[in-house]
Amino acid sequence: RKRFGQNFLRDQGIIDRIVRSVNAQPGDNIVEIGPGQGAITAPLLQACQRLNVIEIDRDLIPILLAQFAKYPEFKIHQHDVLKFDFKQLFADKPLRVIGNLPYNISTPLIFHLLEYTTNICDMHFMLQKEVVQRLAADVGDKHYGRLSIMVQYYCAVEHLFAVPPECFTPQPKVDSAIVRLTPHARIPFVAKDFKLFANLVNTAFGQRRKTLRNTLKLSMAADAIAELPSAVGVDPSLRPENISLQQFVELSNHIYDQTSD
Repeated sequence: RKRFGQNFLRDQGIIDRIVRSVNAQPGDNIVEIGPGQGAITAPLLQACQRLNVIEIDRDLIPILLAQFAKYPEFKIHQHDVLKFDFKQLFADKPLRVIGNLPYNISTPLIFHLLEYTTNICDMHFMLQKEVVQRLAADVGDKHYGRLSIMVQYYCAVEHLFAVPPECFTPQPKVDSAIVRLTPHARIPFVAKDFKLFANLVNTAFGQRRKTLRNTLKLSMAADAIAELPSAVGVDPSLRPENISLQQFVELSNHIYDQTSD
């Protein structure tokens, strides 16, 4: 269905490569988002025997049941994944999340899943190539932005490999790529007030052609902005794409300390 943004993966070589990247093991607690017609579902089940899938399209449910109902630990959740409570799947092991994500919901879905990272082992996604480039981008890269920072705050990001349009039916109009997100065992740079940090990043990249000085001037006094190089090592003449995750966290913590006094 067009409204679900469905593109079914058909290329067996790419399917095999994805499955090798995931490297599912017996006993893994895996959830697959958007299994479609089961291209990746089948080899996953053969490897781990325990699989939850989340599928919104009711027309695909009979197709999936016909193939996989024989597996006692296969379960379908017909649900909108953006509203799905993943806590119900944690059980005795952290989740491993896999999905060929509809490109029209990929970013909000990733943000939804970041809420559960303390109970997620890793995530493997098929996404629009440009989104993967934004996820993996480092400071100074043209793709570096809010998505890069907010995801890298929680996860290590690996851009694994590209997937061309001809691997799907129907063919999408864009290139795709596989990405691995691995939640940090311990967040390396901790924001004292996460909401303040998130708002700072959002505001900065909402005006990405402006310098940090111009972004902050409505919320900080000019003399406080002038002290930033000595206080936190951040040059206020830089634009946001030249400020690292660590620097954004340190800046938000500095603002928090100043406003909390």
